[in-house]
Amino acid sequence: KVPVACKDTPGFVVNRLLVPYMVQSLALLERGDATKEDIDAAMQHGWGHPMGPITLTDYVGLDTTLSILEGWVARFPKEPAFATPEGLRKKVAEKKLGRKSGEGFYKWQGDKKV
Repeated sequence: KVPVACKDTPGFVVNRLLVPYMVQSLALLERGDATKEDIDAAMQHGWGHPMGPITLTDYVGLDTTLSILEGWVARFPKEPAFATPEGLRKKVAEKKLGRKSGEGFYKWQGDKKV
């Protein structure tokens, strides 16, 4: 691990970049711009990420992602990077939390998408 310095900002450096990235992928999906599979494949193969952003959101937990966003929105209500996709709220309300519940944007069996 390598420590880095930053000002006090929501999520510090990694999560401040990661969560809006995940949110933008969900916004692409909601608008119908691309499928979840194509969004994930683009970032895996185009940027070399080990998993795509929608898979990652399912892996982290949709409820966890929503909780992070709600906290940030409460503190910074005018920050557009924290706009919460309705599809995320809907899935959490339906208890489709991702890997931990067996279904989110994908279906899961243990740590594997099915």
